[in-house]
Amino acid sequence: MSTRDALALAGEKDLDLVKIAPTANPPVCKIMDYGKYRFEQQKKEKEARKNQKVVETKEIRLSLNIDTNDFNTKIGHALRFLKEGNKVKVSIRFRGREMAHTELGVEVMKRFAAAMEGQANIDKQPKLEGRSMQMFLSAPTGK
Repeated sequence: MSTRDALALAGEKDLDLVKIAPTANPPVCKIMDYGKYRFEQQKKEKEARKNQKVVETKEIRLSLNIDTNDFNTKIGHALRFLKEGNKVKVSIRFRGREMAHTELGVEVMKRFAAAMEGQANIDKQPKLEGRSMQMFLSAPTGK
């Protein structure tokens, strides 16, 4: 059908002529109420956004000389955050002379990662950035 005939037909029915596949040869058009179509699309997008879950990053701060019970408490918090579907950022802040012993921070981080074995994936290995060391964990994808 020619473009002129299609536009006339759409005008008679008080609807719009909308190109569905403009790259096709000849272009494919459809006669519809474009305002209603846009409204339906926006409604679908809004519904899809409502069903999305936003992944937050929760932070757990450790120290170089953390005690066993405090360490276990931090592990419990990390597990709870991962079960809620969040990512976990584990960080150690070096103060004063602690900067001379960053290898102790790596050991604490490795101990934390070993305690989370099987319950978390390490997204980003421990890395020293300025005065703080950070490691990122996420829930395992297999569960």
